Amino acid sequence: MQRSSAPKAADGARAVPHVGAGSSRRPRAAALAVASHAAGDPGLDADALALHRVLSDLTRMLQFRDRDRICCHDVSVTQCYALEALVARGELTLNELARELYLDKSTTSRVVDALVAKGYAERRPHPDDGRALRLTPTRTGRQLYATIDAELLGEVRGVVGGFSPAVRQSMAEVLRRLVRAAGPRLTTGLAACCGDAAGDGCVAGDGTAEPAAEPAPSARPARRRG
Repeated sequence: MQRSSAPKAADGARAVPHVGAGSSRRPRAAALAVASHAAGDPGLDADALALHRVLSDLTRMLQFRDRDRICCHDVSVTQCYALEALVARGELTLNELARELYLDKSTTSRVVDALVAKGYAERRPHPDDGRALRLTPTRTGRQLYATIDAELLGEVRGVVGGFSPAVRQSMAEVLRRLVRAAGPRLTTGLAACCGDAAGDGCVAGDGTAEPAAEPAPSARPARRRG
């Protein structure tokens, strides 16, 4: 299954992790490093803008595609992403799954509750920590994810089939490098969407990160028939 690169919030959007004031120097240092690098690379701003725009377009299309395909299978987009992580890893604790999804613990717990209620995941006692539980996919959950993944893979095949093998392979490699470069910024809070120089991000009333809003259902493109 191909996932968009922005951090997810409930039902498919992605949340920006909350970063405390203790990391206040890192965003400033990163900004200075970027400014210093840009001074020696006059084409960086133009290249960054072009990449930002095309990635934004691609992310929007992937979000609509995922929602149209996944929501036909009794799960939301976020529930499917959680199921994907459980299938890929075999088992995770709640904290580990929250990190995989870039979500806070309480939101992740609600996602897991829904998967358990539908019979797609289960909680088991942790052998080494009496306070923790292991989350695992059920057989039904694995079968569901395999069905969804096959459908999404078919969509990708249709998109990239017209490109040469060399171009297809270079696409995958460039995107892998982008994921590696972007990952540390998400996990350290350097990509916080707003807030002061401390990089506190969007903080909700309960102190958790405020998830980004998902496009309204009315904005979904009409399904093609036939």
